[in-house]
Amino acid sequence: MKHLVEVEEGREGSDGGPSVGPVYRSVFAKDGFPPPNPGLESCWDVFRMSVERNPKNRMLGRREFIDGKAGKYIWLTYQEVYDIVMKVGASILYCGVKQGGRCGIYGANCPEWVIAMEACNAHGIYCVPLYDTLGAGAVEFIICHAEIQIAFVEEKKIVELLKTLPNSTKFLKTIVSFGKVSHEQREEVEKFGLAIYSWEEFLLVGENQQLDLPVHEKQDICTIMYTSGTTGDPKGVMISNESIITLIVGVDWLLHCVKQQLNDRDVYLSYLPLAHSFDRVIEELFIFHGASIGFWHGDVKLLVEDIGELKPTVFCAVPRVLDRIYSGLQDKISSGGFLKQALFHFAYKYKLHNMKRGSKHDEASPVFDKIVFNKVKQAFGGNVRLILSGAAPLATHVEAFLRVVTCAHVLQGYGLTETCAGTFVSLPNDFAMVGTVGPPVPNVDVRLESVPEMGYDALSSIPRGEICIRGKTLFSGYYKREDLTNEVMIDGWFHTGDIGEWQPDGNLKIIDRKKNIFKLSQGEYVAAENLENIYGLVPDIDFIWIYGNSFESFLVAIVNPNKQALENWAGENGISEDFPALCENPKAKEYILGELTKIAKAKKLKGFEFIKAVHLDPVPFDMERDLLTPTYKKKRPQLLKYYQTVINSLYKSTK
Repeated sequence: MKHLVEVEEGREGSDGGPSVGPVYRSVFAKDGFPPPNPGLESCWDVFRMSVERNPKNRMLGRREFIDGKAGKYIWLTYQEVYDIVMKVGASILYCGVKQGGRCGIYGANCPEWVIAMEACNAHGIYCVPLYDTLGAGAVEFIICHAEIQIAFVEEKKIVELLKTLPNSTKFLKTIVSFGKVSHEQREEVEKFGLAIYSWEEFLLVGENQQLDLPVHEKQDICTIMYTSGTTGDPKGVMISNESIITLIVGVDWLLHCVKQQLNDRDVYLSYLPLAHSFDRVIEELFIFHGASIGFWHGDVKLLVEDIGELKPTVFCAVPRVLDRIYSGLQDKISSGGFLKQALFHFAYKYKLHNMKRGSKHDEASPVFDKIVFNKVKQAFGGNVRLILSGAAPLATHVEAFLRVVTCAHVLQGYGLTETCAGTFVSLPNDFAMVGTVGPPVPNVDVRLESVPEMGYDALSSIPRGEICIRGKTLFSGYYKREDLTNEVMIDGWFHTGDIGEWQPDGNLKIIDRKKNIFKLSQGEYVAAENLENIYGLVPDIDFIWIYGNSFESFLVAIVNPNKQALENWAGENGISEDFPALCENPKAKEYILGELTKIAKAKKLKGFEFIKAVHLDPVPFDMERDLLTPTYKKKRPQLLKYYQTVINSLYKSTK
């Protein structure tokens, strides 16, 4: 395996435990993991050292609004941000929050978010993001569970925060708006004996404080990130300074090894939630390099406009965003004239062929890059060199397409909040990695553990099993839930619950989820996630949820069909109905079921793995109905609850 080095041999199971595969690490760590820079002990050091090195560099930017229209980006330098951070820190201390206290941050990404976060880092206060994508119930749960004393909140989210009163007032004593505070809000908050400040007011609260920054230890908790769990209450993942430092240093070394190192001229667009580890650690990496972070202005429909104005060099996305970009590009191609389409398809096939044969993306077809693909490059602002996808699996056809047309490296990563986000990432200029998450980052050891009940063997010729991770990037435990910590942390190994398969060259492919397994009435086990990945290859569908239970002998599915694909099929078959009506049309259901059956046969699925009935929902699964987590993972119990009536009728009508 050219991308890995083996550090321990695999072994058969003992005392009834499962067998485990060999322990591997990145070939870039064959001589040991990269050490942190001298003096780099905490997240505060990441920022402080950058301020010392690059005081005049642009750090945080937001678009200025003139007559209600978004204009140019206006910037705060590293030194300017540092000065504000010191004021915010002094005011937090004035409000009685000390080292080891908890501070909540609630709202969309903006400069104030990062400033509040850095003020927490400065004083050893745990930064606890309150989910922007979860309702008041979860916000209240986190405030009370983490015992949050002070909360910074986006102006338009104050209303949501007030819904947690009076229950949250047992712990919450101070609210700070990122903007203004209305007279009514002030009255409401003061009624409960809390203090509330506008941003400008808060900067002055602690101006006479004598400030001594505490000593920062590597092992100190830096943040508690609540994961949105697909079942039960959110879990508070405690992440230490050491976890984030180890991750930054490992990713930095990896980028150095593949000649893609970041520098202080890099620019990042901040729009993925800072409440998630993926965006948080990327922004820490940019701060580490003294680079620039520009914030979107909060409207996903205008994201393209923000990209055009900011011209980022690195673009991070979740598959949902890249799927939209892919669909938009496909629409543009199909609406072009015959000659334009023919030229595009020829250029695409030519460049794809060369990349598959080993050409680097910028050498595979320089001429077509200029005359055909440059428009796509400009849509990303013209300067993007790295596009990183994380948080959920990216469809192979989307990844391959974007690798060809964006004139940038498109890399897919994998990690969990518990592993401080980035644990695996595919490498530039290696087309064989498409559809995989690449090899591990050079800061962790990885092994697979057999899962006999699902037929996965970590010692077979095609090693498959539960992905287990060891290293200093791992979390320090679930806050107040030692029982849950002990379920997943065994002998220093974190058990991810995801099933991986090693590829011959040392890349990892995520193929299944350990818990998404159920038994049909005839006793056959079904791995839902694995089947959804296979059926997800059908281009006519956007999303699929497969259901079965031990009282039924066959599977049914709820499908979000692809609007354009279904409308094209309708046009070819003389059916003139709008999209919602099409989804109700029995012929359309028959067509989609036929496409699913075709792929099932092509992939040689077993009879009981075939889907026997489908319901087409024109409305995509979403977070508003609590059907998806903020990282777009399916909430299976909630999906069942929401579609129970539909499921019942599918089973009834198919028998």
